[in-house]
Amino acid sequence: MGNTNINWISMNDKSIIKFIGNYIKQQRLAQNKTQKSVAEHAGVNRWTISQIENGDAISLTSLIQILRALDLLNIFDAFKIETQISPIQLAKLEKQKRQRARNTNTNAKNNSEW
Repeated sequence: MGNTNINWISMNDKSIIKFIGNYIKQQRLAQNKTQKSVAEHAGVNRWTISQIENGDAISLTSLIQILRALDLLNIFDAFKIETQISPIQLAKLEKQKRQRARNTNTNAKNNSEW
């Protein structure tokens, strides 16, 4: 298993691009796909696949197309924004929950008797 404690902050842009390119290459090879087949499925040139795998920059659109072709779009789950409720708001919501049920039939009878 590889190193999972990567210090992204200390890496320069070129190093991060190389890291991404290496990841794409390893995933492509693990799926036993050629650069040509990934390029055709992604709708990009084979040269674009070669470029990212060699650590050269490509457009974000091309990266998304390549990740889609490799079925790796789940990587973008890290960008999902989830709203969180503060503990105070949660306590207020809990307070507003119903604690008891009311029999609505008895209310109707009492109102009709008047």
